[in-house]
Amino acid sequence: MGHHAHHHHPDSDNKGRNLGISILLNILITVSQVIGGFISGSLSLLSDALHNFSDVLSLIISYGANKMAKKKASSNKTFGYKRAEIIAAFVNAATLMVVAIFLIKEAIERFFDPQEITSSLVIWLSLFAILGNGLSVLLIKKDAENNMNMRSAYLHLLTDMMASVAVLIGGLLMKFYQFYWIDPLLTLLIALYLIYMGYDLLKESTKVLMLFTPKSIAVQEIVDSIGQIQHIKNVHHVHIWQLNEDEIHLEAHVDFNRDIKLSEFDIILNTIEEQVLHKFGINHVNIQPEFGKCDSKNVIVQD
Repeated sequence: MGHHAHHHHPDSDNKGRNLGISILLNILITVSQVIGGFISGSLSLLSDALHNFSDVLSLIISYGANKMAKKKASSNKTFGYKRAEIIAAFVNAATLMVVAIFLIKEAIERFFDPQEITSSLVIWLSLFAILGNGLSVLLIKKDAENNMNMRSAYLHLLTDMMASVAVLIGGLLMKFYQFYWIDPLLTLLIALYLIYMGYDLLKESTKVLMLFTPKSIAVQEIVDSIGQIQHIKNVHHVHIWQLNEDEIHLEAHVDFNRDIKLSEFDIILNTIEEQVLHKFGINHVNIQPEFGKCDSKNVIVQD
C-alpha cells in the first residue's frame, strides 16, 4: 500500500524570459568574437567565442528543458518531463568538459607557434563580451541558487565572463608589452577553469540520473527514526532517490508488530510523512505495510 505526499514548488515565471534574453546576447557575442578572432588572429578570442557558442547551445538546452519540465504527466509518462532539467544540466556540464579539452589542445599547439595579434580588436570585443555575459549572469543568478539546470547555464555564463576578463587582460598585455605568448596561456587557464567548474555539476547530475541517495540523507537515520513510531517493528527494503530539484522519494517495507486496521495504518503513514519531510526533506513517500510476511527483515537496502 502506498501513498504520496505532494508538495508543489512553483517555477519562476521569469526563468524562460531571462534565458531567452541570455540566448540572444550570447549569439551576438559569439558572432562578433568569431569574426574578430579571425581578423585579429587571437586564439584566446576564438576560444572565448567557442565557449560562448557552447553557452548558446547550453542556454537553448536549458530553455527547452525548462519548458518541458512544466508539461503535465500522462498515462505513459507518469512522471511527466520532470527529469528534463537534470538531463540538460548533465549535457551542459559534459559540453563544458569537451570544450575545455579542445581548448587545451589548441593552446598547446599555439605555444609552439606564437602569432602576432591585433590586440585593439581583442580588447574591444572582450569588453563587449564582459558586458553581455555580465548582464546574462545577473538575469539568471537567482534561479541558479535552487535549480540544477539553471545552475548549469549560470556556470557557462559565469566562466565565459571570467574568460572574457582574462582575454581583456591578455589584450592589454599584448598591446603595451607585445607578450603574445599570453594568448595561449590564457586559453589554457580558461580551459582548466572550465574543467574545474564543470566536474562538480557533471558529478551531481550523474548521481541524480543514477538514482543515488542524496548525499545529505543518511538511510540508517531514517530507518531508526521511523522504527521508533508506535506499532512499527522493522523498516527494510528502503529506496531513496531524487527525481529532480524539488522531489525526493522514499519507498520502504514497514513490518508491524500486530495486525493493524487500515485506518490505523493511515494515521501512522501520516506520522511517517510528517517526520521524513521535516527531518530529512523527503516529500514523496510510498510505504508497503507488512505483518508476519516471510521476507528478510534485516536487509535495509536491497534490489
